[in-house]
Amino acid sequence: MLKDIRNFIQDNIFKITILKGQIDIINYLEIDHFDDNKIIIRYSEGTLVVNGNELIITKLLDDEILINGKIKTVEFK
Repeated sequence: MLKDIRNFIQDNIFKITILKGQIDIINYLEIDHFDDNKIIIRYSEGTLVVNGNELIITKLLDDEILINGKIKTVEFK
């Protein structure tokens, strides 16, 4: 319970917003792999794999990443 309260106050919960041709990821840990067909993002509870074509990172901050392209699948592992 204390962890949930701390995450709420600090707002460091992993969040993902999927739109047509865009994925916005907040509070990720690191990028494990990146090419124009696959991007693997590590977060506190696992990994997120984005598969597609012409994938590019259009915004890259310490805790936020925006991916654009022709997104085919998004997998949580």
